[in-house]
Amino acid sequence: MEMILLTSPEKCIGCGTCELACSLAQNGECRPAISRVNVFRFDRGSNVPMMCFQCEEAACMAVCKTKALVRDEETGVVQVEEDKCIGCRMCVMACPFGNIAFDRVAKVAIKCNHCDGEPLCAEFCPTAAIEYVPADTATLNRKKAFSAKMKQALEEVK
Repeated sequence: MEMILLTSPEKCIGCGTCELACSLAQNGECRPAISRVNVFRFDRGSNVPMMCFQCEEAACMAVCKTKALVRDEETGVVQVEEDKCIGCRMCVMACPFGNIAFDRVAKVAIKCNHCDGEPLCAEFCPTAAIEYVPADTATLNRKKAFSAKMKQALEEVK
């Protein structure tokens, strides 16, 4: 069954626990700069946890000339095959949501990989602002609606 990370910004308190859990799980160190989830903190207590949306038509995959970004057929998660990544950052530039980063130490692209089915960001979020749920129609529709809002906001900034 396909699972997704569903965010509820209205529940996020901006504590950063998800960022710490992610960086610890992925890199063995508590360093939010290398987290695959980022909390954007806005005025008046608005916080938005963001991570890869695992897009159906992923722009990052389309621009990767070395095919370092591949979709797991079973889970639907787009993953970085680090041995194929040449660090060109085309995927970073192509992501319309800014959800791919570049690890300057490892010199590879980094993005959410759902922690191989056990995402610690969701597990440790104290307010359930991030949940790991089945990708049924209702949650997919909610995620698509949120993605559309983010896309609209990005277009307004341009």
